[in-house]
Amino acid sequence: MSDTPPTRDSKTRTALLDAATRLMLDEGYAAVTTRKVAAKAGVNQALVYYHFRTMDELFLAVFRRGAEASLQRLDDAARADDPLRALWQVSSEPQNSALTVEFIALANHRPAVRTELADYTRRFRLRQQEIIERVRDDRNADVPEGPTPAAVTVLAAALARILSMDGAIGITDGHDEVLALVEDYLLRSSPRP
Repeated sequence: MSDTPPTRDSKTRTALLDAATRLMLDEGYAAVTTRKVAAKAGVNQALVYYHFRTMDELFLAVFRRGAEASLQRLDDAARADDPLRALWQVSSEPQNSALTVEFIALANHRPAVRTELADYTRRFRLRQQEIIERVRDDRNADVPEGPTPAAVTVLAAALARILSMDGAIGITDGHDEVLALVEDYLLRSSPRP
């Protein structure tokens, strides 16, 4: 085998990343083994280690792909007609929330994942804060008084995670009421015609 890393955008690599992501969502991070990833991707098990030298490398690649996609969605939200509503939609996507919960659990056991998760979370929240601050500056007094942009980003992340975790075990008590509070805030913060 050559020391040259495999092509980063190969179809096999993408299939492996898709398979690992699906396994994490369907069965949890502990179910992500080379055997299961290869089987789900429909490839030989040796190809997992050809494309990812270690399981940490595979997990990090899955994480980075999702993180970059989320950052792109944040940039799209910043350009939306109603950036705060678009920001909430990005922050509360159920699949991303569920995957984040898996990565948080994984980070308890893998320092490399912990470091990457912390770095990305800081970048994501900083970008969210920039969007909220820009909306507040653009609208001056039109945005209701309330928590600081930093607090809003933490509250949105926490709320999205708890709704996801509750939903995973079938708990929905209070969810409609909390979502109504979010909707009320978004309506009060929406651009006026």
